[in-house]
Amino acid sequence: MSEFVYFFRSTEQGRTDALGTPEQAQRSMERWLAWIRELETGGHLKQPGQPIESGGKVVRAEVVTDGPFVEAKDLVLGFIVVEARDLGEAAELAKRCPIVQSGGSVEVRPVAKSPFDVV
Repeated sequence: MSEFVYFFRSTEQGRTDALGTPEQAQRSMERWLAWIRELETGGHLKQPGQPIESGGKVVRAEVVTDGPFVEAKDLVLGFIVVEARDLGEAAELAKRCPIVQSGGSVEVRPVAKSPFDVV
C-alpha cells in the first residue's frame, strides 16, 4: 500500500454555498463525515488531516505575498492522507468525496519517501 494526500479545492463561492446557512453546513458536515467513515472502514484513512483557512502567505525567493495562491481562483480548503494500492485506486476513492459532488475537486498526490526516513 502507498500513501496519498488529498487536497480539497473549491472556490470561495463554492465554500460559501456549502456552508452558507446552518442547515447547509450541517448537511455538508454529515456528507463529509459519512465519506471519512467509509474511508476509515475500508482501511484507507491514514491521517484525518485538517481544514485549512483561506488566508495565508506564499514565500518565494525573498518575496512574501498574500496567498495561499497568487492569481488562483481555487482555494485549498483542507487535506487528508489515505492509503491505497496505487494512484488509480486513490483517484477512485476520491471520486466519492462530497466536494466533488458540489463542484470542487480533489487533488490526489502520492507521498514520496523521505530521504530522512531511517530504515
